[in-house]
Order: sequence, then C-alpha cells, then structure tokens
Amino acid sequence: MKKRYRIPIIAVASIALLVGIAAAAAKIVSDKKMHRVVQVEIAPLAHAAGAATVERGRYLFQSRGCADCHGASGQGSVFIDDPNGLYVKAPDITPAPDSVVAAYAERDWVRTVRHGVKPNGKPALIMPSEDYNRMTDADMASLIAYLRSMPPATGDAGEVRLPLIVRALYAVGEVRDAAEKINHALPPSRPVAKAVTVEHGAYVANMCIGCHGDGLTGGKIPGSPPDWPPATDLTPGPRGAMVRYDSADKFTVMIRTGKRPDGSAVSKVMPFNSLKELDDTDVGALHLFLKSLPARPDGKS
Repeated sequence: MKKRYRIPIIAVASIALLVGIAAAAAKIVSDKKMHRVVQVEIAPLAHAAGAATVERGRYLFQSRGCADCHGASGQGSVFIDDPNGLYVKAPDITPAPDSVVAAYAERDWVRTVRHGVKPNGKPALIMPSEDYNRMTDADMASLIAYLRSMPPATGDAGEVRLPLIVRALYAVGEVRDAAEKINHALPPSRPVAKAVTVEHGAYVANMCIGCHGDGLTGGKIPGSPPDWPPATDLTPGPRGAMVRYDSADKFTVMIRTGKRPDGSAVSKVMPFNSLKELDDTDVGALHLFLKSLPARPDGKS
C-alpha cells in the first residue's frame, strides 16, 4: 500500500474507533442513569371517591395531556415513532389485572405522577411529571380516583427506545428525565379558587412546563425528534406568541381549533386534543396569566 493512501485510512479507522468507544460509553452511562434509584419522600395522600371527585379527575385526565399519551381510554398508545430511532409507547394505566398500575397504592401514583419515579425507585422516562408536580392533593386524588374507575383495557406495558444521540445527550445531562428536573422537596401547591384570575392561570400553566420550560420561554425541546419545531416563547414580548392574542377570545379560538388569528395552523406538536378540552374558566385564566408574565425583548414566536 502506498504511503499516501495509508495515512487517510488510518485516520478513518481511528475516527471509527473513537466513535465506537463514544457510542459504547454513551450506552453504558445512559443505562446506568436509567436504572438509578431515586429516593423521594412521599407525602401522605388520602383515598378519594365520589361522583364529583371522579368527574374532576376525568376532566384533568382529558385536559392536562394524559389522554394524548395514554389514549382516551387509558389503554396506552404509541405517541412518538420517529424514523431516526426515537420510539415511545405509553403503558396501559387502567385497572386491568396485568397493567403496570394494577397494584398501585396512592403513594405509588403520587411517586410516579408527581415525582417521575416508579414504585421501584427508577425514573419514569419520558413521563412529564414536571407538568404535574405542582398539582394540588385534591386534584391528584381526583385524577387517581378517575383512573381507578376506568374500564380495564387490553393494553400492555410501555416501551421507550432512544437513539444513540439522545442516549449521549441523556448521559451528559443535556437531556434530563423529569426526576432530575423536579425539586422533590417542594410541598404540593395550595388550592386556589377556580376563577379567571392570574393565580388560577398560573396553576393551569403548569401543564405547559414540560415543553415550554420553567419560565415558559420556549426553545428546542431536549431529546425531541429532529422535525419537531422549538417550543414557542409564551411570554408577551414583541416577538413572543402572546402578541397575537390581545384578547381572551382570540386565545380561546386558538386553543379550541389549533389555528392562529390569521388562520395559519399552530404546530402539530401542541397537544390540542387535550387543550380543546379545557373549560372557559381555565382558558381565560391561562390567557390572563400568560399576558401577565414579564415581556422578553428577545422572545421568539
């Protein structure tokens, strides 16, 4: 072999070796992280029942994003199947004898939904518990009561497959599971009267944190498929999304239809199947809260 060809071949082989080592390291570190045990103190939650409680739980299930992942009947569904390798199937969460939640006590529901930690202490990957961490005890109990009232389904356990790039980002902390994001020491939110107020709007807006971030300023959703657009900045800066919604009516139409005031469609990533289930009070309060946020001059629409 001539010397002029030997050097490029050695360089390519060296790069391939380094890539292989990095891939192996990413798998080892991400596997270890996925199987770590997260210690969480679970506050007691009383069992709740009754028609009004179950109805409140049904409303929360339908309007807070649960149905978008787990299906309208709680049977589980595939909600991400990206050709680049990201695959996420939510599990059956009905009272079926073989469902993953069949033996759940109140503390197990709280640990999983509010803290993003399974009963065995391992993180619940993909579960956006940061959206539900601030849920009041009354609402958490209502949601559990509704889930227990659902007819048993025939779904199965969930499945998560992460492509190498996401594993690598997860390994180095650029992509985090909910258990990493949550301050587990915070007590549950105190109840706020349901009304078109900023305070109640802030409570409703907790459902937006998983995609739009703690400050609702948007940006690329870590670990999301390549074709997913960045989450919109929901603050009322000159380039933020809320500049379009100077009235609650315009905002309500967008929530109900998935279309902006100019008729253009909002990103399909937005969970409009759930958002359209929000009642007028929650939508009005959410609009009021978002308009009350500090404006960001560098906001992105």
